[in-house]
Order: sequence, then structure tokens, then C-alpha cells
Amino acid sequence: MARHKSSPPAIRRRGVGMLRWAVRVASSIVLWTALLHFSSLLGLPRPPLLAARPSCLGGGSGTNSSASSAVTVAAAAEVGRLAPPAVPRRRVYKSNGYLLISCNGGLNQMRAAVVSHNASVYSKTSICDMVTVARYMNLTLVVPELDKQSFWADPSDFGDIFDVNHFINSLQDEVKIIKELPQKFSRKVPFSMQPISWSSEKYYLRQILPLVRKHKVVRFSRTDSRLANNGLPLKLQKLRCRVNYNALQFAPSIEALGKKMISALRKTGSFIVLHLRYEMDMLAFSGCTHGCSDEETAELTRMRYAYPWWKEKEIDSEKKRLEGLCPLTPGETTLVLKALGFPRDTRIYIASGEIYGGEKRLAALKTEFPNIIRKEMLLSADELRPFQKHSTQMAALDYLVSIASNVFIPSNDGNMAKVVEGHRRFMGFHKTIQLDRKKLVELIDLLEDQELSWDEFSTAVKELHEGRMSKPTRRKAIAGQPKEEDYFYANPHECLGAARKRREKLKHTEI
Repeated sequence: MARHKSSPPAIRRRGVGMLRWAVRVASSIVLWTALLHFSSLLGLPRPPLLAARPSCLGGGSGTNSSASSAVTVAAAAEVGRLAPPAVPRRRVYKSNGYLLISCNGGLNQMRAAVVSHNASVYSKTSICDMVTVARYMNLTLVVPELDKQSFWADPSDFGDIFDVNHFINSLQDEVKIIKELPQKFSRKVPFSMQPISWSSEKYYLRQILPLVRKHKVVRFSRTDSRLANNGLPLKLQKLRCRVNYNALQFAPSIEALGKKMISALRKTGSFIVLHLRYEMDMLAFSGCTHGCSDEETAELTRMRYAYPWWKEKEIDSEKKRLEGLCPLTPGETTLVLKALGFPRDTRIYIASGEIYGGEKRLAALKTEFPNIIRKEMLLSADELRPFQKHSTQMAALDYLVSIASNVFIPSNDGNMAKVVEGHRRFMGFHKTIQLDRKKLVELIDLLEDQELSWDEFSTAVKELHEGRMSKPTRRKAIAGQPKEEDYFYANPHECLGAARKRREKLKHTEI
């Protein structure tokens, strides 16, 4: 019995030890709580022990509409949005100068500077490419400026669309990014220039870097696709992906609303996104008026002539359509969806601005597929009001829903179509149906002329798209014709190794 009793000194020592332990635990809790609060106030990422470890490659193929596939797509869409990883260690280097960039155009033009047949006259700055250029030349990049004088007249600043602190912090192991020029350079007029499009990294090293060293502050204005699609070092290609899929996160307000929309859509099962590019500005600029009345055609033509920076004025709409260079009309899109075998109860989210012609032009689509959903049906008027006059922020909401959908179908091959396709590949080759518009309009005309039966038309449409659903493939490179070759951001195959492995693993699991 005696050996179980403790002497008074032993009890005192044990009590002191427990007191010290309690003080240490309490101190740790206080310190971590304070650190979290300061991180939030300063806009810094959460401490690594409490932060999630997301990977933008999570998820499966996205080709099934089963519950398991929906969960896979859901997990992939949420990836990278739970909490940012720990701030990477800052790269220390001697800066050769400051790079200013001016972004023009819509959301995806600013993001990745896609150049398509229908957007080639716009001046676009690729944020992703410019970060890569700044890294390669050891420059200091100033947070991009957005053009508020373009056709869209969107007053948004970079910070209204993207999370500025995350953009700066997540890339600090590669390049220094600052919010504004240092005071000593604030009154200096920057040397303004336009680098040559589709250039290799050697061009920047030999031609541009000497100019930056001479002038110290250089502005790249009205740029479009200033880096080549192919032939760049692997490290630079992967940095382009890292900027696009990790660093360019949307502002918290946009992320929150996007998450709410996606959650509401998933509550009732799978859904597809139809990027129906049939707004007035697209039709006026492209000259695509198939299916429009004479009055509508005249209105679109007047609009095209009213904007001097739209260089092409006289356009043969039917010739352009037969070449596959026009977006499908809502009526044509309806025929294609039906021919591909989508059932009548398919839930279709329309990602677009205001459709030209309004409800009248959507009548056929709604008759065949009555479960049509718009963002106005998922969010209240009060929630949407702050975004109403900000077309770029509205497009960001559509972008978030598009990359989270079970299937993505663009009616045109423009900027959003290409960038979303690439993002969905990066997330695990989720299903994107790349419509062959040139062949489709031929088949549609044959159907309407009664030279094809419905069964023949449907079979032909299915066979035409068997190999056009974002399966792993390498980009097509065409020497000397960069505008005609596959676009880097639509299929960044250098960055898709992990996504490809996960896709194969999912296939074996299903078998």
C-alpha cells in the first residue's frame, strides 16, 4: 500500500509539471488563433497544418452520368477552393526591370489570350503568358491593368475578378509580383511596345530583355498570344499551366456564388453546360446572320460598322457558315443535342450573355429540352445585382459552372470554349464535346432538305463526334502557321501526366 502513496514533494512536482503543460497548451491555442486572424486580415494563406492540400488534378474522367461520376466531378470542381496551400518560399533574384501589361477583351481573352477565327482582331493580353515571360527574363511584374474602354465597357479592376493576394503569394517562388510601381518609378513614362505574336522564349531573351534593361519600366500593350504554342522548354509550359489553374483564382465573392450555383445544380443530379455563343456582339462582329430576319441582319450590320476596331465589314454570312466559322444557332444546336442522344429530361445550364432574339430564339430548344437553367434561376436578384454591369464577373460565374459540369458543349470555338476545354482536361479529362460545325451544317442542311432521314442524320452526328470528346491526345503543331495549329490552353498536354494516370486508374476501377 505504501508504495502507491506519493510524498508531498512529489505531489508538488507533479502539480507544477501539469500546470506548465496546461500553460503550454493554452499558449499554443492562443498563438494559432492569433495567427489565423492575422492571416485573414492580411489576406495571407492559412498556416500549412490547417490548410487543405488540394490538387487541381483530382477526379475521374467525367464521361459517365452515374452518381459516382457526379461525385467525381464534384470533387474535382471543389479542388483548390477549400483553402490555399502554404505560401511557397520566395525566390530571390536581381530584377532586370518592371513589366506592365494592359489586358483587353473578355474574361478568357485576358486569362489566356485565345485567338480564334472569330476573335482575331481583338487585342488580348495573356496573363498566363506574361507571368511566364516575366519569370524567364527575371523581371518584376506589376499586377495587370484591365482596359475599361473596350466594347464591353466593364469597369472591373483585376482585384474585382481575381484574388490578388493569392495571385501574388502563390507565384512568389517563381516571380515577384507587386501591386504598383515603386515610388521612384511612379512618374516615369514606361516604354510601350507590342512583342511579336507566337514568339519563342529566345525572342524575349535576345530582343526584349535588352530593352527592359535600358528603360527599366516597359509596358506590353495590345498583346495577343505572345508566346508560341509549341517548342518552349517544359518548365515554361508547366508554369503557364500553374498560373492558369492555380494562381488565377477568382475573387472570394465570385467563388462563393459559383459554389452556391454548383451546389444547387448538383442537388438534383447531373447536368450539362451549353455555351451558347449567340449574343448580339458576337453575331455583329462575326457577320453570322443565318436564321436572322432582314431587320435583324440590318441591325447587326449597323452595329458592325459602328465600331471602327472591327476591321472586317463586308462579310458573306453563308460562305462563312459553310466553312464552319459561325456559331451554331440555338435551333441548330437543338438538333445536334437530340441527335447525340441526350434525353428530353436532360438538365441544361445555358452559359452565355443575353441571347439575341430572346425567348423566341430559344423556343425550339426549350420545346425539346424543357429543363433549361440560367444563372437568374439559381441566384436571387439581390445576389446578382452587384454583377449586373460587370460582364467579366458574370462570365466568371459561367466559367465556374462550366468546369464543374458533367458535360460541356460549346456552340462555337471561341475563347471560353478553348480555355474551359483545357481546364477540364487538366482536372481529369472531363467530357467536352467539340462540335464539328463545318460537317454539322452540311448534315443539318441535308436533313432540312429531306435528303437525310432523322435516323441517318442522328447516326452521322454520333459517328462524327466519337473522337471529339477530350480524350488524351497531343496538340497538332503546324510549322509556320501558329493560328491554324492546336492552341496550348485547349490541350496543355505537357501538364496532363497526372490527369492521364488518374483517368486510367478510374477505368481499371470501373472494370
